[in-house]
Amino acid sequence: MAAGLVAAAIAGCRVNRPPNDHAAAQTLYDATVSDPGTFNPLLVTDAASGGAIGDLFESLARLNPRTTLFEPGLAASWEFSDGGKTLTFHLRRGVKWSDGAPFTARDVLFTMRVIYDPKIPNSSVSAMLIDGQPIAVSAPDDYTVVARLPRTFAPILSSLQFSILPAHALEAAYAAGRFNRVWGIDTPPDRLVALGPFLMTRYVPAQLLAYRRNPNFWMRDGHGGRLPRLKGETHLIVPDQNAQYLQFKSGMTDVYGPRPEEVWPLEQAARRLNITVRKVGIDTGSLFFAFNRNPRHYVRRGVTDPRYKWFTDVNFMRALAHAVDKRGMIDLCYRGLAVPAVSDVSPENKIYHNPNLKDYAYDLKLAARILDQAGYRMIRPGVRGDPRGNPLVFNLTTNAGVPVRNQMCAIFKQDLQKLGITVNYRPLDFITLVKALESSFDWDCVLIGFTGGIEPNDASDFLRSSGNLHIWNPAQVKPATAWEAQIDHLMDAGTMALDPYQRAPYYWQIQQILHDQLPIIETVRAVTYVAYRNTLENYNPTVWGLYRPEWIEFRAE
Repeated sequence: MAAGLVAAAIAGCRVNRPPNDHAAAQTLYDATVSDPGTFNPLLVTDAASGGAIGDLFESLARLNPRTTLFEPGLAASWEFSDGGKTLTFHLRRGVKWSDGAPFTARDVLFTMRVIYDPKIPNSSVSAMLIDGQPIAVSAPDDYTVVARLPRTFAPILSSLQFSILPAHALEAAYAAGRFNRVWGIDTPPDRLVALGPFLMTRYVPAQLLAYRRNPNFWMRDGHGGRLPRLKGETHLIVPDQNAQYLQFKSGMTDVYGPRPEEVWPLEQAARRLNITVRKVGIDTGSLFFAFNRNPRHYVRRGVTDPRYKWFTDVNFMRALAHAVDKRGMIDLCYRGLAVPAVSDVSPENKIYHNPNLKDYAYDLKLAARILDQAGYRMIRPGVRGDPRGNPLVFNLTTNAGVPVRNQMCAIFKQDLQKLGITVNYRPLDFITLVKALESSFDWDCVLIGFTGGIEPNDASDFLRSSGNLHIWNPAQVKPATAWEAQIDHLMDAGTMALDPYQRAPYYWQIQQILHDQLPIIETVRAVTYVAYRNTLENYNPTVWGLYRPEWIEFRAE
């Protein structure tokens, strides 16, 4: 669909709100590329779902993105005892859910019970197991939660950053075995019982998500004033990034993450558009080519698909790593506003990023030699085969509607074609792609991005062999390889030391293993920018998130 048609379609669904009325309404408009897949916070595995409900729920502690330290959230305070093995939280009193029910320790205990239930697949549990054991929690009273750990566990505050669920609203469904089916995207927004700064009021698939300020939100400013200061938010669902760009320029949205080719034009037009364009930093996430190593997909009735052998052959993967033209991607796809990525941990993570990894140089001649030496030779002009004569052909996908990823895949496909490898490229809409990665496992290679955090243990669901997001072979009962078992061991060891600088070497080793074994091939990291209306006050982006988002408001012009 042409960008103009998309913009017109979105404009048509907003007849009740002129583009220039955002400040008067104190309603912030932005855009997201995809519909959510769920409104259940424990079942979220994709950014679209996380963004849709991120302002509806709260956790015990909050990360300050400027200091990278934890601050009180639903817990007003906490203290450690028993040599760091007991953590006692003192909950805020007087906090209410959106339906008026009081928030108490019962909600915390219920949430943890659901997280630890093996029948509820969720991305929180991997970071909350200590040597395979759950954290024991109890509530001496309604406003005290005591967490007893099997041992000292350095990332405990980060691990407990899960969204608290309303026990009174969900216990019955959980007891009936229906938790996995509650709060799907067909749930009326007014049925979502929330605790965060905003309440969802409307969801129109493929069009928008609308929110209003939560009158029961617990936080106040330094003068006792009500927070959040915004009265509402609206997320327009716009898969086409060209349309998002046009919407921002026309005033339909208030904040925008510009693509590299849009940064300079927006800077030049900043005065006319009354906007600010600010450099934020290097992307904290990871954008990589992942290769399917899941035998549940490739081994059927005793017959092994040859692609499984290619993708588990480190020599084959080394050759492909040397065929990723990162500099070309930076220049052609990012207009120079990116850096090569060598590790899954961003260099913005100053302590835990391994700076010693040596990148795989782009060298198609070297890639061809590696393939030849490993038995992957040309079997006819333009066609390379494996040692058994099977032509090297596989499928490549990414999420549709993201031109920069489409361009990166095109470059990769073209370079592999030069090596005699045929790549069938077809992007998928995001929800279809997520289902392929999580349930059908019907994929060969994908270009995908994962968000990154400060605490490396938060990536447990991705790094551990048992993790649901261990994308190349998820949810393993036991590690399929020795190196995956070693990563599991290092993940445990990395949580035992309390000093971050003593913990860092364990995570550096994990990055080295991924670099050597190549289940994923890192590409590049964008230098990120944000553009926003000058009428916005207290809008303070950092690489780790917005600083004090509850204080954001519009200034009257």
